[in-house]
Amino acid sequence: MMYKVVEISTVTDEEIERTVNEWASKGYAFASIHFVTSQASRRPVMAFLFFTAPGEGASQGAAGRSEA
Repeated sequence: MMYKVVEISTVTDEEIERTVNEWASKGYAFASIHFVTSQASRRPVMAFLFFTAPGEGASQGAAGRSEA
């Protein structure tokens, strides 16, 4: 299994939706979201979105490059 972590600094519903749709269209499945808040406010200042994808197959090498 492969994992992808995406950091977003503009935490709005539109930006979260855009990011999930972008990575889902690339074959990743949304796994979870983690919000970062400051002590001064409960509103998130940053978010990390976690995605998963099937493990590397014969078409990709260890560094994620396509093999001929």
